Amino acid sequence: MAKRNRGGADHEGRMSFGAHLVELRKRLVIAAIGFVVASVIGYILSDFVLDYLRTPIEQIAAASDRTAELNYTNVTEAFDVKLQIAVTVGVVLSSPVWLYQIWAYIVPALKRNEKRYAVGFLGAALPLFFAGCATALIIFPHTIELLASFAPAESTSIFRTKDYVDFVLKLVVAIGIGFVLPVFLVLLNFIGILSAKAIIKGWRVAILCIALFAALATPASDVVTMFLLALPMVGLYYLAAGVAWWHDRAKAKRADKIAAEFATEVS
Repeated sequence: MAKRNRGGADHEGRMSFGAHLVELRKRLVIAAIGFVVASVIGYILSDFVLDYLRTPIEQIAAASDRTAELNYTNVTEAFDVKLQIAVTVGVVLSSPVWLYQIWAYIVPALKRNEKRYAVGFLGAALPLFFAGCATALIIFPHTIELLASFAPAESTSIFRTKDYVDFVLKLVVAIGIGFVLPVFLVLLNFIGILSAKAIIKGWRVAILCIALFAALATPASDVVTMFLLALPMVGLYYLAAGVAWWHDRAKAKRADKIAAEFATEVS
């Protein structure tokens, strides 16, 4: 029987099924602790977040003679909204923790070069995710003002707070995820699943998908906001294609060098 160390791995570094479960539980507990701590911070900051999110409503009311306000329709809705904000802020703030735990769990099964790719993915995904969330926070006031402008001038705009907050928070998370997707293309290229040629060849489909994503994330009639969201995503797509092209070219040069050295030794 192979001798096992305290971590549950044998002399070849392989872990048993039970050791995998223990390791998974450890990573889940750490990720959950990070999420809970971040959610507590989000709950403390929920009033400040809600004040920022209601800014477009106040601007609508100030720019016109009609009434525009958030409304709570039942007794528990105010508490539900605070929890909703807390959970979303918790997911965003704790993303470095739970992303690292995912990486730390799978990294023992990766080869040395694949571990470098995983570290690079983590290092690139986090800034892009936060950049996407920041972009959403910048464009959402314009989106709200545009949607509210369709109401007649003599009408009163009363928004249900829970629905309003849910719309904005989903927009923030969706755009954050959208900014991370090009990193997956680079990762798939680095591990040999997707070539740079295939990425570049599929540019029409990629731009169509980006346009559809931007159209769904923004009002259909708000072309300006749609372009403000789509342009950086298209730029990130072509940046991913450029990185993949550079990697494939360097890989091909290494292969040619090895082949030339082998041919020299044979001759």
